[in-house]
Amino acid sequence: MVFRFALFFKLLGVIALCGAVSACGGGKKEKFAYVERPVELLYANAKTQLDKKRYETAIAFFEEVERQHPYSSWARRSMLMKAFAYYQGNDYEEAVTALDQFISLHPGNKDAAYAYYLKAMCYYERIRDIGRDQDFTNNAVAALTDVVRRYPDTEYARDARLKLDLTFDHLAGKEMYVGRFYLRKNKHIAAINRFKTVVEKYQTTNHAAEALHRLVEAYLELGIIDEARSAAAVLGYNYPGSRWYEDTYKLFAKRDILISDVRKDRRVAEAETVEDPNKILQDLDPDTVDGVDLVTARDLDELTPPSGNLGGDVGPPVFEPSDL
Repeated sequence: MVFRFALFFKLLGVIALCGAVSACGGGKKEKFAYVERPVELLYANAKTQLDKKRYETAIAFFEEVERQHPYSSWARRSMLMKAFAYYQGNDYEEAVTALDQFISLHPGNKDAAYAYYLKAMCYYERIRDIGRDQDFTNNAVAALTDVVRRYPDTEYARDARLKLDLTFDHLAGKEMYVGRFYLRKNKHIAAINRFKTVVEKYQTTNHAAEALHRLVEAYLELGIIDEARSAAAVLGYNYPGSRWYEDTYKLFAKRDILISDVRKDRRVAEAETVEDPNKILQDLDPDTVDGVDLVTARDLDELTPPSGNLGGDVGPPVFEPSDL
């Protein structure tokens, strides 16, 4: 018991020293000596600093609420508001850590929906341009889907569905970008694999019609007419008035392939399954293994991604917890 009291007072001395040092060391995260303050005052100070966009100071006050009043409802609120302050300050990793802690400790709380939503936004804001690694995009899809699954009738789920559509469109755009690159390089199998991914995984996006047209283009270049006609039939069935169907029509006309045959196939396209051409095509392209395209270092040098950031272009709404 004597040892515990001695250790306790030593810790108090260390905390007080840290507070004194932080007061002199400008630019570093705020810390406070342990001087007990009313919880309402601490929380009010934190909120004032947050409103003034002094996020580090606000976080320090919220943490002080948790430290001095750990079993109060204010501590729970401060944990969530601390995560929000990290988010506002673009410190997304710390925000996710704080949100995971809140979700772990308060899974049934009414503000858990907000916590899941804000966590998804932390990934969504970091979605990169279509030429870069898509880890954040995949994490955003998983987190947004989790919000929709857990809280389907909330405002968070409604916004998550919208952002999922935008994220899928972003992923499809990446596949189209790479596929068009391969098509220009006459690497038709690699291009076909990319366009088929769009048709099979992202068929509800704005890129589906072009993907079908590009499949037609690639198959025709390889002389695989039946596969080209099948893709054209699906395109004509689903997008009969699109510019991509018109371009497909012209491709067939240029090669003296009867478009009437494509129109006939179009009537049965809904029930038709396109045979996987990879077995036929593997021998035609040395940059594929078992139908999977291989990206070489030279390819990556030539594949310059466009600038832009989906998260930066689409500013998500900020939903603060209803009781704060």
